[in-house]
Amino acid sequence: MMHRMLIVDDEEIITDSLYEVTQKLMPDELDVCKAYSAREALAWLSRTRFDIVLTDIRMPGMNGLELSEQIQQYWPRCRIIFLTGHSEFDYAYQAMKLPNIRYLLKTEGYNKVLDTVREVLEEIKHSERMDQLINQSRDRAGELELMWQTDYFRHLIQDSLDGDLVKLEDDFRQLNICLDARSPVVLALGHIKFPNGLSYMERRERINEVRLVWNSYLTERLLSIVIEDKYGDLVWFIQPDKAEGRFVPHLMRYLEGTMELIQQSVMESSGLVLTFAINGEPCTWAEASLQYERLHLLMHLRFGGGMPAIIKAGQEESEDLQSREEYRMKQKLDILAAHLDAGREDDFIAGFDEVMMTVVCMDTTNPPLVMETYYGIALSLLGHINRLGLHGKIGDYGKLMRFYEHGSLSEAFVYLYQIAHRIFNHNRLKEKDRAAKIIDRLCNYILTHLDEDLSLVRLAELHYFNPSYLSRLFKQEKGMNLSDYIEQCRIAKAKELLQDRELKVREVAAAVGYDAAHSFTRFFKKTTGVSPQEYRDQLIEGG
Repeated sequence: MMHRMLIVDDEEIITDSLYEVTQKLMPDELDVCKAYSAREALAWLSRTRFDIVLTDIRMPGMNGLELSEQIQQYWPRCRIIFLTGHSEFDYAYQAMKLPNIRYLLKTEGYNKVLDTVREVLEEIKHSERMDQLINQSRDRAGELELMWQTDYFRHLIQDSLDGDLVKLEDDFRQLNICLDARSPVVLALGHIKFPNGLSYMERRERINEVRLVWNSYLTERLLSIVIEDKYGDLVWFIQPDKAEGRFVPHLMRYLEGTMELIQQSVMESSGLVLTFAINGEPCTWAEASLQYERLHLLMHLRFGGGMPAIIKAGQEESEDLQSREEYRMKQKLDILAAHLDAGREDDFIAGFDEVMMTVVCMDTTNPPLVMETYYGIALSLLGHINRLGLHGKIGDYGKLMRFYEHGSLSEAFVYLYQIAHRIFNHNRLKEKDRAAKIIDRLCNYILTHLDEDLSLVRLAELHYFNPSYLSRLFKQEKGMNLSDYIEQCRIAKAKELLQDRELKVREVAAAVGYDAAHSFTRFFKKTTGVSPQEYRDQLIEGG
């Protein structure tokens, strides 16, 4: 599991050195970012989650202790390592009284810093494991209560409430539900991509693992109830705890950032792909049923790619969705079409089989609906073919809109399945090519912007991915870490520029993303074994 660390110090040489060392020696464990002031650090903290902050304790403007208070507001589980000088014992004494705090002298050297970072990482991992064990015990004690709560919330998302808050409060009290019936609620839908061949009990175990991971991360600031819906997806009902009061923008960012952590933890511990759909704004309990249906449809319309994703439902999506009654009438066909568009072949087959069983049962009782079902699937297939330009690439599809040319109902639906199978085969190859093109575009961007910020967070923002997804996708396609690739590009460009004797070393440094020449020199020598000037001298001697 990849964790994220921020290095903060107003002395650039210290910041750059620590950044280079940790990035070089811990590339698979830490995604490292840097800031030269507390203000710049806060900008980073508002953008993404950090697990460790390594910061100078005395800085102009806002010192490390003041910064640590802000960090706790953004990410309360974040561990802080203070760097200080011998003359700063008053600061150090205050720091030692704070939770999740370590304190190091600047004179102790890089090795001590790295050892401390590794210790903190181990503490984080141990804490995650202990949290899971504790929550396992709690879950066993509340199994019966959970059963009643689950049944109640299933009823809640299937049928709209009548708006009687007094009755709702009474229900919550009797069932010991930790949520507030009079406060807005945020809904999150979680879809687990199970590997083929799992038994029922194995699936149950995986679902419980996901629930335990969720609880281990989000019980500090949020209250939640989770149920399993009729499709096998997990539905969370979420509210701030009493200390937080209400949902504010930074708390929503905290929720989304922590969801990313949960996805990574589930992937690491169970090898499962977990996708979330979340409504962007809290809703009333009376709106919860409709919000759930919107999330469910959004999940099936947007989810795909085989990697964890967080899908946010905005107002623009909700306004375009069909009414509840219309959605229910055509739900099976809509979901089937969504499986097709998202490339989920196993889910499509399962859904297709379900539709087929329904059609067989209604063959003589409702012939018009049988016909409508056939043409609904056929139109989805034809629309997919037209949108993706698959004409001539999947064989003969001419009978899609000619139902009566099939010898029997069974033959007609077998034909639909065959066309779908050809589409899946074609798209599988196309998706692999698409991932390669995305990474190629990213590589081209890096090569042409070596003098700019190329942090993982920045690259993810520019290309509309979350950082963890981009990191995994890059390594999947290139077989190496993104940071290693950037380093290779900077070294190659630096060597090229050093051939121009008119360019000063500091100009070469700036051209490959180093504001300080000494940082560039240190980076170049660690990688090549010689300083930039020594490299240039060797070129002159060889020329």
